[in-house]
Amino acid sequence: MAVATGGLLLATAATPAVSAEPSEPASRGHNTGSWTGTWAAGPTTAPASDTTAFEDETIRQTVRISIGGDRVRVRLSNEFGSGPLVIGEARVARPAADGPSSRIDPRTDRPLTFGGRTSVTVPAGAPLLSDPVSLRVPAGTDLVVSIHLPGPTPGSTLHASAFQHNHVAAGNVTGRADIEPTATIERWYFLTGVSVTTSRPSSAVVALGDSITDGSVTEADANHRWPDFLAGRLRASAGPDAVGVLNEGIGGNRLLHDPNPPAGSDAEDFAAYFGQSALRRFDRDVAARPGAEHLIVLLGVNDLGHPGTVAPESERVTAADLIEAHRQIIARAHDRGLKAYGGTVLPFKGDTLGFYTPENEAARQALNRWIRTGGEYDGVVDFDRALRDPSDPQRLLARYDSGDGLHPNDAGAEAMARAVPLRLLR
Repeated sequence: MAVATGGLLLATAATPAVSAEPSEPASRGHNTGSWTGTWAAGPTTAPASDTTAFEDETIRQTVRISIGGDRVRVRLSNEFGSGPLVIGEARVARPAADGPSSRIDPRTDRPLTFGGRTSVTVPAGAPLLSDPVSLRVPAGTDLVVSIHLPGPTPGSTLHASAFQHNHVAAGNVTGRADIEPTATIERWYFLTGVSVTTSRPSSAVVALGDSITDGSVTEADANHRWPDFLAGRLRASAGPDAVGVLNEGIGGNRLLHDPNPPAGSDAEDFAAYFGQSALRRFDRDVAARPGAEHLIVLLGVNDLGHPGTVAPESERVTAADLIEAHRQIIARAHDRGLKAYGGTVLPFKGDTLGFYTPENEAARQALNRWIRTGGEYDGVVDFDRALRDPSDPQRLLARYDSGDGLHPNDAGAEAMARAVPLRLLR
């Protein structure tokens, strides 16, 4: 993985044109054969101090899909790039049954095309949707996407906390079963979504949140984020429909504010990874997801905890501010035909990040009271009740605490998934 500051290559090579199927609209009625999201990650930009760049390298990235299908589409992104993104080649495959995590099963290897082309340039600020690929992928298994970046390419659009080991190798090795990694990373670069078609009626639920939804502190490569556990529950419930689970959690994300680290603070080196505010990214990360019919919102703790720590004190918010932001999320979800469910904010007394104050606790209680009793969400997921310590409800129960008083551990993530009433998602 090279560090480079040169401009991007603009030329692309094309293969003979082949017909590509037109984009299909998101499902709004459990339609069989429509595209439905099976995996997602919210993209962010990188801080100026992150000079990661690629040149004539392949990034091999693994994702855990929630529902299976017979055809696959991949969404790439240059949404935070300042110049064109050149994709030399991209391929998709299932992982090998044995060997290192960088190995793919060559029998399942498929080239990705974009309007019939194997090489493509993505304009700055734009996403890129692949043509459909015929590939049977079972629910609850991994999918591997390999992307060759031929020219100097800044790592400008990424999801910084994958909790999944991915690999970088020299040259174009997208089609090789075995590669020799030059670096192992826990990030997803330029990869933001996978959708499938399935013979069963299908829909998707989007989990919109922060690091707690993103999977912070859970075991890498284990897929122990609470949306992963929820996907497992949905598969095991053997309901009539397939329900994809799309994790749109971003560590550090807030409802009302974009990252704004105080000048000269350490946060200047990482705050950009927190992503645009939920209100700003809603259309991209929720409304545009194929087959999305349900939304679970778990946001607000960073709006309370960041001011005075990694954001200016001037961005301090009240419970009323948070409630109005949630109301806007609900209104925009309903405008797109989605059912919206409010997740109560987890307790964080005794946290090691400096979030807890009596005032922040009072605001959390007021927000949770409104989520439970306000009647404005279509349903409630009471994460707070499921994970709090009955003897001290302002704290996480010890067996669910990762150790920082704020983020649940793997067992806590599983308990969060159990708190979701599956009837809401059918």
